[in-house]
Amino acid sequence: MVLAMAKLSAKDRANLPDRAFAYIASDGRRSLPIHDEAHVRNALARFERVPFESDAARDRARRRLLNAAKKYGIVPVGFVTGQLRSERRSRSPDLSTLPTGSVTFLLADIEGSTALLRRLGDGYAAVLTDVRSIIRSCVRRCGGHKVDAHGDEYFAVFERASEAMEAAIDIQRTMGNHRWPNGADVRVRIGVHSGRPTLADTGYVGLSVHTVARICSAGHGGQIVLSARTKTAVGTDVPAGVRLRNIGRHRLTGLPTQEVLYQVEARGLRTRFPALRS
Repeated sequence: MVLAMAKLSAKDRANLPDRAFAYIASDGRRSLPIHDEAHVRNALARFERVPFESDAARDRARRRLLNAAKKYGIVPVGFVTGQLRSERRSRSPDLSTLPTGSVTFLLADIEGSTALLRRLGDGYAAVLTDVRSIIRSCVRRCGGHKVDAHGDEYFAVFERASEAMEAAIDIQRTMGNHRWPNGADVRVRIGVHSGRPTLADTGYVGLSVHTVARICSAGHGGQIVLSARTKTAVGTDVPAGVRLRNIGRHRLTGLPTQEVLYQVEARGLRTRFPALRS
C-alpha cells in the first residue's frame, strides 16, 4: 500500500517537536520528519540525499529513522540492504589506494572496553559506533586512510607522519568534547609508528605493524604515544603549541629491541598518566 504524503506547511513543520525529526544539525536545522508513517517512508527514500555533518550524526539519524520505521510496522528491506552494502564498502578499503614505501600507522582502541560493555549493556553498540565515526572523520580530515576496524580497534595509515600526529590530537580532542550516554567515561589510547611495511593482497605486513600495536597497548585512555621513528619523520613539522615529551626507553612485548617513546602534549589533551604498560 502506498500512502499519499501531505506536504508540511512551514507553520506545521515549525510546530513539530525535535523528536519528530531523524536529524537535527548543530545549527538547529531539522531534516527527515518521522512523525507519521508517510513521512517515515519518505525519510527512508531521502536519507542518502541529506548532507550530514559527520559520520556520527549520520549513524544517529539512521538509528532514529529505523526506530520510527519499527514503530509504524515498516520493514525497510531496501533501505537496510543499501546501508549494509555501503558499510561493507567502507569496511573493505581498496588496497590499491593505500600508500606504500615509508608510511606512518595510527592504531586506536577503547580503554576498558569490557567494563564499559558490562556497564552500558545494549547501549555499548551506539558508543562503539560513535567512537568509530569520530576516529574515521578525524583520519579522513587529516588525509589518512582506514586500513581495518574490528572490535574496539581502528587501524589507519598516513603518507606523512605529521598528518598522523595531527589526526591523533584531533581524535583525542573530539573524544574529550563528546557527550557520552549515562555519564560514561569513554577514552581511547592511540599509538603512532612509522616504517616501511609490505603491502600484500591481504593488507600491510611487517614489524612496523606489530610495533604500532604494542605501542598502542602500552598507553592509557586519552594518551597519544609515538615512536622515535615517527618523531624523526615528523621533523620540524610539529605544530605550534604541540610538545613531544620523551617518556623513556621501553621494552615492548615481542619486539627485539627497546623503543624510545614520546607522549604528545597539546592544548585540550590530558597530560598526566600512569607509567606505560611495558
